[in-house]
Amino acid sequence: MSKTSTLESAPQRPFASREAAAGPLQRPARRWLAHPAVVAVVVAALIALPLFAQDKFILSIAVTTCITAIAAASLHLIVRTGHVSLGHAAFMGIGAYVSALATMHLDLPFPLAMCLAFVAPALLALVVGPVVLRLTGKYFVLVTFLFGEIVRTVFVNWTSVTGGSNGIFGVPAPSEFFSQPVPFYYLTCGFAIVIVGVIGRLLASETGRTIDALRESEALARCSGVPVLATKVSIFVLGCGIAGMAGALQGHFVHYIDPTSFALEQSLNLVVINVIGGMYTLIGPIVGTLFVVLLPEFLRGYVELQHVFFGIVLILVMAFFSGGIADAGALLKRMMGERTQRGGAR
Repeated sequence: MSKTSTLESAPQRPFASREAAAGPLQRPARRWLAHPAVVAVVVAALIALPLFAQDKFILSIAVTTCITAIAAASLHLIVRTGHVSLGHAAFMGIGAYVSALATMHLDLPFPLAMCLAFVAPALLALVVGPVVLRLTGKYFVLVTFLFGEIVRTVFVNWTSVTGGSNGIFGVPAPSEFFSQPVPFYYLTCGFAIVIVGVIGRLLASETGRTIDALRESEALARCSGVPVLATKVSIFVLGCGIAGMAGALQGHFVHYIDPTSFALEQSLNLVVINVIGGMYTLIGPIVGTLFVVLLPEFLRGYVELQHVFFGIVLILVMAFFSGGIADAGALLKRMMGERTQRGGAR
């Protein structure tokens, strides 16, 4: 075969994602987690949770987990394009304040307030996206960090609207029915299932393959006819809009919002969740959310050493699972395969 024919046949698979390059050991490990039977069992467990645990504390942890999963999955969309944002919590805050003000001062119904909580941060992302998404690496990280601080400063200083450092008290529940713990749990759980499902369907489509292609090589994607900036801006807008919905749910759940709830620490938590769970598979932020939200609760009995234990566990996870917890199965398979090969060699 000539070199010309080889080059002509190459574009049939122009992009090789990291998941494909990882080999057959990692792909099945992730695939079984997304198997319909596994998904059905998880959904059934979420639906059945209030039937076996109606304690308000357990339900509050479950609601927090669902809201955090939505926010982490929305950041995952942006991470898949090759950008790590340290200002994602700012978009959560915008959605929270817009929804709270819409329901408290404009008397808008909850569904319409949630729509506004999506649209407001999405529009802002549409304005800043074409500028910041031209940056890469540490420059993008620094700019998003500064953007988050600017938004937080606005929350603090725009006292007449946001309540300043005191925040907004008495954010109402979506309705009288959803003011009860169990109905509100089902509401947030439904939002989480639908949003994560939509994101999963998007990433499994041709658009998802385009997103992974951008992360691998923007230059190659551009040469193949992919509208790089337009695609990145579209994903950025969608991710920020979903983050706004997560912030709105948090405000209506806690009945209080203030600037500290959407500061740098929250953005860092979302990044840590994606890194620990796995940055290049949607299962990653879900597993990372369970790990980061639930582990401190298990360590609640060790108040003085809670942060120490939590930090040690995080370091161990990041040291031994370089691809995140979602790749733990692949790591075990690889170790078993190497052990089998050594046994055969002997």
